[in-house]
Amino acid sequence: MPGLLAGRLVQIGVVLALLSVLTWLAMGLMPGDPVELALSADPRLTAEDAARLRALHGLDQPLWGRYLAWAAAVLRGEFGFSRLYAVPVTEVLWPALRSTLVLLGWSLLLSAGLGIGLGVLGAVRRPAGALADGVALLAQSLPGFWLGILLIILFAVELGWLPAGGMAEGWGLAEGARFLALPVATLAFVNIAAYARHSLSAMREEMAQPYIRTARMKGLPERQVIWGHAFPNAAIPVVTVAALDAGSLVSGALVTETIFARPGMGKLIYDSIMGNDYNLALLALLLAALVTMLATLAADIVQRIIDPRLAA
Repeated sequence: MPGLLAGRLVQIGVVLALLSVLTWLAMGLMPGDPVELALSADPRLTAEDAARLRALHGLDQPLWGRYLAWAAAVLRGEFGFSRLYAVPVTEVLWPALRSTLVLLGWSLLLSAGLGIGLGVLGAVRRPAGALADGVALLAQSLPGFWLGILLIILFAVELGWLPAGGMAEGWGLAEGARFLALPVATLAFVNIAAYARHSLSAMREEMAQPYIRTARMKGLPERQVIWGHAFPNAAIPVVTVAALDAGSLVSGALVTETIFARPGMGKLIYDSIMGNDYNLALLALLLAALVTMLATLAADIVQRIIDPRLAA
């Protein structure tokens, strides 16, 4: 396990470094810069003012020079200021990251819980297999943005039970749950199909194995046979799906946060890129990639805990 952690952490560092270079180059090649945006917004700025602003933001330096200066500052723990919000990047980034992680965490728990439950039920009771297949097909077919709008119309506009968007003020559990209900349901339902299909297939395969017949012949309760013998072996591919699902959840959060007007990482990345806020955009993109890679690492660790043979 220590060797796995060390190797994967090195890989994550290399990927983040390469991603930062490619993202910096892509943003640097975008038309326009913050100074040009300022000139268009305030025609009273002179050419001398523009030159001073470019020097202040380092825009008078070559692209590679600006990247190396940024990378050196990040390694020292200095993340710079956001040009859009005129505050340190961390003051903007951490609240957005916290909001997105809360949304992703509840969505993952809901989609995995319902999907795995449907899959296990469908494998154990054949008639329920058609229900699991139908729910998986429906979840896979519905576009996330369409489902989100439909839920807003039904529960916020027509019934008035839940708010249409935004975030709760403060940390009240009940109020926070009301604002999270619709975006979590939207993001979870779209991703429930993968868990239902893979858990159904894996459980059907395990329930047909000889060791399941042996466990039943020993007189073990059916619940113990299912959850104590079959499910641990069937959980390995499901854990892999959960790791791969982290990337789709992060990307899906962009659409969901836009529909429900949640100030999370998706909206922050979009606004920072459109506003040429290099410090904020680059750090936000790297954090989104880091969340995905850490989820994959966590899945590898869980797989080795479930099946120690993988660590051999």
